[in-house]
Amino acid sequence: MFNLSAASSAVTWTTIVPFKASQPPQSTTTLLHHKRTPPTSSSSSSSIVCVHLHSPSSLRSNFSPIKAMSLSQTLSTAPSHQPHSPAPGNKQVLISLSDKKDLGILGTGLQELGYTIVSTGGTATALEKAGVSVTKVEQLTSFPDMLDGRVKTLHPNIHRGILARRDQKHHVEALNERGIGTFDIVVVNLYPFYDTVTSAGGIDFENGIENIDIGGPAMIRAAAKNPKDVLVVVDSEDYPALLEYLKGNQDDQQFRRKLAWKAFQHVASYDSAVSEWLWKQTVGGTVLFLFCIVDIIIDGVIRNLLLVILDTQSYMDGDKFPPSLTVPLSLKSSLRYGENPHQKAAFYVDKRLAEVNAGGIATAIQHHGKEMSYNNYLDADAAWNCVSEFTNPTCVVVKHTNPCGVASHEDILEAYRLAVKADPVSAFGGIVAFNIEVDEVLAKEIREYRNPTDGETRMFYEIVVAPSYTKKGLKILRGKSKTLRILEAKKNESGKLSLRQVGGGWLAQDSDDLTPQDIQFNVVAGKTPQESELRDAEFAWLCVKHVKSNAIVIAKNNRMLGMGSGQPNRLESLRIALRKAGDEVKGAALASDAFFHKSWKDAVEEACESGVGVIAEPGGSIGDGDAIDCCNKYGVSLVFTNVRSFKH
Repeated sequence: MFNLSAASSAVTWTTIVPFKASQPPQSTTTLLHHKRTPPTSSSSSSSIVCVHLHSPSSLRSNFSPIKAMSLSQTLSTAPSHQPHSPAPGNKQVLISLSDKKDLGILGTGLQELGYTIVSTGGTATALEKAGVSVTKVEQLTSFPDMLDGRVKTLHPNIHRGILARRDQKHHVEALNERGIGTFDIVVVNLYPFYDTVTSAGGIDFENGIENIDIGGPAMIRAAAKNPKDVLVVVDSEDYPALLEYLKGNQDDQQFRRKLAWKAFQHVASYDSAVSEWLWKQTVGGTVLFLFCIVDIIIDGVIRNLLLVILDTQSYMDGDKFPPSLTVPLSLKSSLRYGENPHQKAAFYVDKRLAEVNAGGIATAIQHHGKEMSYNNYLDADAAWNCVSEFTNPTCVVVKHTNPCGVASHEDILEAYRLAVKADPVSAFGGIVAFNIEVDEVLAKEIREYRNPTDGETRMFYEIVVAPSYTKKGLKILRGKSKTLRILEAKKNESGKLSLRQVGGGWLAQDSDDLTPQDIQFNVVAGKTPQESELRDAEFAWLCVKHVKSNAIVIAKNNRMLGMGSGQPNRLESLRIALRKAGDEVKGAALASDAFFHKSWKDAVEEACESGVGVIAEPGGSIGDGDAIDCCNKYGVSLVFTNVRSFKH
């Protein structure tokens, strides 16, 4: 059954537990999977929530009104005979499906309950093959399919029968005068637009347009608008519950309203995919032509040259943020609680086209362990995003979304040990992530490794996440703990749109995909760093971009020695990082997520006095001169990256 609840801020979230009907009984009825063109999409029982985001601006049409052509000639040539009319009191159901899963069971069940089935095209053919009697739509409309199947059900005889209110006498009289019957049930699902436009190799514009369903959404919306009189079903998972409802001759309005909600949500999700795809089609090929006339001298003669400059970036920078944005979310699971036990929570998967096969924790496979919690998802996401940035074999340990240990080494076992040693106290009960496959040897090390603080206690983790596992490796990890969550994830693709909610609105930005290879580490003070010191600075910088601001990371030889995070001032973050690094700070690299406002008797000088060999920071402060002078005094290399890496 449904469990309907709502929570709201500026955006209304409607949370519905998936409609999980019982499995249909075993039957000799053939389960039909015949498909109409376009090809079918898979059915889903998950609920969908569309978060609709508006920018202050809106698209305005520049088109002039178009006067409709006269239809008098067309109407005069229309068939004059009366359409088929059902007998008074006859119960009718309209079925038009792209995905014909369990159609045979549904059709047989409805026929046994005395319903006359009206259907279209391939659906009618499939029902007839299953031995179900069908009245074809053409018999009601007196019109054949038109325009290559574009017009089948878009007819008054269909929509009047769906929209008519039975409690309105004049509605019923109007239908009777014209011999039009009513529909009690509408069963429709839509062309598989989502699967088609995200298929391998893509799809051209014309084929994409042809896969946009028009008649289907119209019927679904019409039926959902009239839930008191018409049951609307868009998901084959709901067929058994529908048949049970009809057998019981019930009048449960909540059941009807929930089906209507699901129908409108189904159409909303569908339309959001069409909108997203069309926006990309509209702006993706836009090119800005810049024309410039310049004078050049050729053989002593001044000639005019027309330069045509193609500039797509100026358009694409703005096109990532359309004037209106709809984000369809599919309920993956209801969580035990939220960030704290007194908060209710759920987890949704982003169903935008841009997220198809784009990786991330949301689509990770859980092989073992307790169900994921709200905080588990946040921590696993932080660990996976961090470890995925490294190209060499790397282990990352995260606690409360901050990496407390990071190490890269050609021997992944050593990388794991070094990552834990960076802060074994924080690592206990944390999340461990790897960017390479977990095999039998690594799994044994994870299972048996003792806490470096006492050499006896086995390390305990909430989650292990990796891109893959060998069969033996997975078996060994499962034996570590019944509760250990083992996740298999795909690396996030770059260029994603990052969304974050604030009270009353949403923030959107590009994901921070910069790597050390994308930026310049410019030496501005102190001694010239050795190649190994520059590599340490790059490693520290790649770590610090994943630490909550104000953030400081100290690293050496491809491993984090200490980090300070989330402090209101940078000096305190530095002191925390220095305390964790201990004596190993000598000659190490220090990275800061933002520039230093003060240097003397502050963070820069304390770092220099601690013995760090190189400091990497963005620069750009009015205090840069003091930082340069300070590093020159102590002989510490100062490197400006010109890239800030705040993380809030």
